[in-house]
Amino acid sequence: MSALFSPIKLRGLTLKNRVVVSPMCQYSAEDGVPTDWHFTHINNLALSGAAMFCIEATHVEAIGRITPGCLGLYSDASEAALKQILASVRKHSSTAIAMQLAHAGRKASSAKPWDGGQLIPLSEGGWQTVAPSAIPHKEGEAAPLALDSAGLKRIREAFVDSAKRAARIGIDAIELHGAHGYLMHQFLSPISNKRTDDYGGSLENRMRFPLEIYDAVRAVFPHDKPVGMRVSSTDWVEGGWDLAQTIEFARALKARGVDWIDASSGGVSPLQKITLGPGYQVQFAEAIKRETGLPTIAVGLITEPKHAEEIVASGKADMVALARGMLYDPRWGWHAAAELGGEVEAPPQYWRSQPSTQKALFGKTTFGAR
Repeated sequence: MSALFSPIKLRGLTLKNRVVVSPMCQYSAEDGVPTDWHFTHINNLALSGAAMFCIEATHVEAIGRITPGCLGLYSDASEAALKQILASVRKHSSTAIAMQLAHAGRKASSAKPWDGGQLIPLSEGGWQTVAPSAIPHKEGEAAPLALDSAGLKRIREAFVDSAKRAARIGIDAIELHGAHGYLMHQFLSPISNKRTDDYGGSLENRMRFPLEIYDAVRAVFPHDKPVGMRVSSTDWVEGGWDLAQTIEFARALKARGVDWIDASSGGVSPLQKITLGPGYQVQFAEAIKRETGLPTIAVGLITEPKHAEEIVASGKADMVALARGMLYDPRWGWHAAAELGGEVEAPPQYWRSQPSTQKALFGKTTFGAR
């Protein structure tokens, strides 16, 4: 039996396989509200064969969006639109739908990637960003405002509000975005956090705000539904956040009942030096799993089914997440199951598509005509 296509239980949520569609920004929302693009995108990838689809970084306040086109869940309009999309998904797919809650901090107010991706000045429609410290992400950029106690309280409450909205619309799981140089990662990394209060300096202090956000979200999200955390396992910069600190952070989260660690890396500094290659971040998921016993998700340039199978079968990670590979092949899960001898669900409208050599790919199916 394929390890990749074996079930896994996360609190009260049982996933039928270990394949996850990674959260991917679409930069196509309007004032944080999803559009027809999201309707098509989410419905499409909910049929990928993955057991869980994670909605892109969904921001908890308007100034926390990466770009003006980024998704948010801080308004009634966004909640209503997402509820409609989920209702459509549920008609045709049993894939679990997770959501990544996020705040971009000093990396907010950026242009869309296809428009260059750089900081949008206030004079051109951008907004004042916030961060742990008044240090710009890149040299020459306008500095963010350092968050005061009122700002920290506002953002904690924004995460709580978005988590409550997520619960109301029936989201199955939440992933908190503590990676890629966004706000929670900015607090964790000594590169971006130069505070001298209880939220800066020591590792314990730098972990404090992300842990407060986790605690606040966990307290309001249904107990039987899982909450995980995406981390940047290293900044890839000397003197920055690293794997040893990540493991300590994961241990603190484990003590609070976190359900998984999604092990990515980088994003807090343009000085990062990363050697890319297939599965280049699997080492981090493996180390975190080994040192903490937590379920981990491996992510990053995993595109081949046999590679994904080896990662799970060897115990390096419990799940595998794909992003660009799923965009390129929206039926990746089907094709992986066919190659590895697994089984996936498909809507009856598509049952005739299974290859003649894979009659059990979609389980027990019947199809007749006269």
